Amino acid sequence: MDKSKVKLGIAPIGWTNDDLPDLGSENTFEQCVSEMALAGFTGSEVGNKYPKDVNVLRKALALRNIEICNAWFGACFTTKTKKEVVEEFIAHRDFLHAMGAKIIGAAEVGNSIQGLDKPIFAAKPVYTEEQWEIVTSGYNILGELAKEKGMKLACHHHMGTGIQTPEEIDKFMSMVSKDVYLLFDTGHIVYSEDSQEAMINVLVKYIDRIAHVHLKDVRPEVVKKTKDEGWSFLQGVRAGTFTIPGDGCIDFASVFNLLENSGYEGYMVVEAEQDPALADPLEYAIRARKYIAENAGL
Repeated sequence: MDKSKVKLGIAPIGWTNDDLPDLGSENTFEQCVSEMALAGFTGSEVGNKYPKDVNVLRKALALRNIEICNAWFGACFTTKTKKEVVEEFIAHRDFLHAMGAKIIGAAEVGNSIQGLDKPIFAAKPVYTEEQWEIVTSGYNILGELAKEKGMKLACHHHMGTGIQTPEEIDKFMSMVSKDVYLLFDTGHIVYSEDSQEAMINVLVKYIDRIAHVHLKDVRPEVVKKTKDEGWSFLQGVRAGTFTIPGDGCIDFASVFNLLENSGYEGYMVVEAEQDPALADPLEYAIRARKYIAENAGL
C-alpha cells in the first residue's frame, strides 16, 4: 500500500478499556502512548485516560511523534433530543479539530446493548421506520457540522446496535447524504455475520464511501461460545472475541488489496480490545505492526 496515502494508527483500547475500566486500570496514559510509538505506530484514537486539555495532550503526543486521527462519538438520537446530541457533537468535533484529526467516528448507541448484560445476538435492537428516520436525519446534520471544519463523519457499524448487519448498513447508507461516510470495521462485520464473504461484500459495495478503517481480528471459537451460551458483548470481550490482525480467522490480504486498488486514503487503525493481563499490549502492538508491514507493505 502507498505510505503517502495510508497511515497506521492503534487504539488505546488494547491498554485501557473504556467499557470495562478494570481491564488495564493499572496502565497509564504515558505508558500507552509510549508503547504505541515504540511499536511503530504514528496515529492514535482517544481513550478515557487521555488528557482533556488540548495543549497537554498535544505536547505528550508530539514527544512521541503521534497524532490523533479519530475519537469515538456515541450518538443517542434514539434516546435524546436532536438538540442535545448536536451540542455534544459540536464539543467533540471542536476538540478533535483542535487536535488535527480529520475523521469523527460515530455510532448510534441510544438503545445499544453493547454495554448491557444482555445476549449480544438475541437482544440486539432493531429500528422501527420512525427510528431509522430519526437516526439518519440526525447523522445528516452531524455530517454537515463535520464538513464545516473540513472533517468527515464516519458511521461505525457496531455489534449490539441498530446498524450492525449488512442489511442495516445498506439501509443506513441509502438514507444518509453524501456527507456521511462509513467507518469500516473488519472485526464487527465478521463477528455479526460469521462470514468473511459478508465482510468483503460490504467493503466492495461502499469502498468509495469508507473514510476510516478499524483492523481487528476475531477468534471464532469465542464467537461460537458467545452464541451458544448467550453471552453479552462485554463477556465476549473479556473472553477474547477480538485480537490483533493475523491472530484470528480473518483474511486481511484481501482487505488490504481491495483498499489499495481503490486508492483508499486515510487511516487504518488496529483496534483489538482484549484483556491486557492476558494479551500484553506492547507485545501485541509489535506483532500487529509486523503483520501489517509484511502483508500490506506499510
